[in-house]
Amino acid sequence: MKKGSFCNLFWEWNRAAESMETLILSSVILVVFLMVYSVEIGESVRGEDVYIIQSGCGEINDNLMELLIMINACKIASSSRVTAVIPCFPYARQDKKDKKGAVERWSRAPISAKLVANMLSVAGADHIITMDLHASQIQGFFDIPVDNLYAEPAVLQWIKENILEWKNCIIVSPDAGGAKRVTSIADRLNVEFALIHKERKKANEVDRMVLVGDVKDRVAILVDDMADTCGTICHAADKLVSAGATKVYAILTHGIFSGPAISRINNAAFEAVVVTNTIPQEEKMKHCPKIQFIDISMILAEAIRRTHNGESVSYLFSHVPL
Repeated sequence: MKKGSFCNLFWEWNRAAESMETLILSSVILVVFLMVYSVEIGESVRGEDVYIIQSGCGEINDNLMELLIMINACKIASSSRVTAVIPCFPYARQDKKDKKGAVERWSRAPISAKLVANMLSVAGADHIITMDLHASQIQGFFDIPVDNLYAEPAVLQWIKENILEWKNCIIVSPDAGGAKRVTSIADRLNVEFALIHKERKKANEVDRMVLVGDVKDRVAILVDDMADTCGTICHAADKLVSAGATKVYAILTHGIFSGPAISRINNAAFEAVVVTNTIPQEEKMKHCPKIQFIDISMILAEAIRRTHNGESVSYLFSHVPL
């Protein structure tokens, strides 16, 4: 890639840039004064194809504002195109109005994912690259192109390389909403699937679980797009063990791991909890030896390369780039 700027706002994405021989801006100055962010681009981006990476994690509101300001700074500096690469899309779970509010019968909650989409567009983003959106309809919140990549090819590769008994495994969805995801993985592995029906009265609190499917004497692999406090997947693991599963793994795209998540995972019946690195996990891994990660930086790098060169991105829906 001879032309293009790859601006990295968080942790270890240098590997991705190196794989593309892409220029990383060496002079991006972020100044915080009186709790106000200011960004100065120290090199010319005029006419350049700029890619800004920022994930929706950690101090999510601060990170979102940094991203918006960075996009705007590049746009008014006459960049030809600004692409926001957001591995974990912020506020993705607030994609619709709930049928029932926390206090009254009818919810007046905002659709925050739509608000974030509007903010990115107004800031000047021309294109969005993200991974495993919590709800696919979020793509429709934008008036600009959105490429929603999938971790599934990397997940399939990890299963085949790390679970010796994968041919005798069963793929399990921790809720009915993830049935499409697990059936796709089960079909590609040529194994069976099961799902757990859960009744949830409050966010992050599960009241009752019903297992649909036979997991006896099998390796159960729970697959979900994200886990926050991990109450659901830990209860699901206990349910699977009590139903006769020999081992239980959990594979997640986005490991948020807030509140009591780490202690719950440590005390749960998991062989391993595997997450992609859409969210940095180094600190969490220090406190929880069960957490492992799948590196998806090469998927994002290849998506950026293909976007810059005008190539199709759909190849990445079923392949892991080498």
